[in-house]
Amino acid sequence: MISSIKATVPTATINGSDSIFRKRLLSPTQRSLFLPPLQVDSSSKSEFSLSRPLHISNVSCFEPVRVQKSLIKCKAYEAEQSQPIEREEAKSAAAQKVKIGIYFATWWALNVVFNIYNKKVLNAYPYPWLTSTLSLACGSLMMLISWATRIAEPPNTDLEFWKTLFPVAVAHTIGHVAATVSMSKVAVSFTHIIKSGEPAFSVLVSRFLLGETFPLPVYMSLVPIIGGCALAAVTELNFNMIGFMGAMISNLAFVFRNIFSKKGMKGKSVSGMNYYACLSILSLLILTPFAIAVEGPQLWAAGYKTAMSQIGPQFIWWVAAQSIFYHLYNQVSYMSLDEISPLTFSIGNTMKRISVIVSSIIIFHTPVQPINALGAAIAILGTFLYSQVNYLGTCFAPIDLVINDTKPKTKFRNLGILRVREMNCDLYLELLLF
Repeated sequence: MISSIKATVPTATINGSDSIFRKRLLSPTQRSLFLPPLQVDSSSKSEFSLSRPLHISNVSCFEPVRVQKSLIKCKAYEAEQSQPIEREEAKSAAAQKVKIGIYFATWWALNVVFNIYNKKVLNAYPYPWLTSTLSLACGSLMMLISWATRIAEPPNTDLEFWKTLFPVAVAHTIGHVAATVSMSKVAVSFTHIIKSGEPAFSVLVSRFLLGETFPLPVYMSLVPIIGGCALAAVTELNFNMIGFMGAMISNLAFVFRNIFSKKGMKGKSVSGMNYYACLSILSLLILTPFAIAVEGPQLWAAGYKTAMSQIGPQFIWWVAAQSIFYHLYNQVSYMSLDEISPLTFSIGNTMKRISVIVSSIIIFHTPVQPINALGAAIAILGTFLYSQVNYLGTCFAPIDLVINDTKPKTKFRNLGILRVREMNCDLYLELLLF
């Protein structure tokens, strides 16, 4: 593929067949700028293609060599049209926004309800291993029924898929049990404040165990996360070391779950909903024998009698509700990943944690000191900043170009950054010179 900028007649076109970019200049005496050929693997498919010629409708001109920054913005429109391409349908865009809003509202509501009922069950029945097992068992049963009745299309999996999923399920199981143990010992709000420090674990594990490097803004965003979590932990009125360590272990386990999922599940064609269903089934098989060994049926039976005598039949509803809502909120979160960008998802996850913390404090009348609330706010703000800088650093990595002047023996190297962005039907080509 060859990209170039050169003098032409007053009509400018972009043709998808030869992939030549031509820019209209003000006079034929001006110099031309040529972009070098881009090395393209002939075996790989192009990320986008144009079946009809596109015409430049607006070009902001710049002088070839200047100290200050200049910008070319090219807006394109189809050959049959006389105006730049807008969104295909305004109604479709509005419907997509409504759909995303419904996803977020459902996700947050289900998560809040789960945390409330989960805490009620753990207060009356302090057996987190069994509670975690019941949550996975309920979700697995729901999906097996959905597949059997064809409400949901069953996934097409093989033995290799389950082998690849196994380390993901192990990490998921540890993270799920550790979080439940934490909530059985401390307030729901405190558990979620500590769990907001998961990005710090992600960066540290990736840096020291996987050898990955991150830009400086990512490391800087960890300062408020770690500082806020530490401040919240020190000022927590009902601090418990088991609860604190449970939340920390949960963070670490979920980081490894994400790493294993990215490395092993790449290229697997399983939808978000079915992927989480398979993960729940495998996690249930892993967790059940450990739950029996750690707690056992005798403790469960004695605890059940005590809970029924204190709470009554309503306790059964609490157990069923926390199990059902656990699966539903996770299923909706995985489904939403198929509809929204990772940045939007990370922002939604931050807002979800805020809604859980605030609602649990109100419902359970959790005493909170101002300094404790400040620590929570700082940690959550740091999580939000991390999601922003991490996403931007990943998606907008610059590509260095060599820009050649038409004058012989004159070259300007590393002057340009080419970024191509495609959003719906709008295509922008930006050449930044500095």
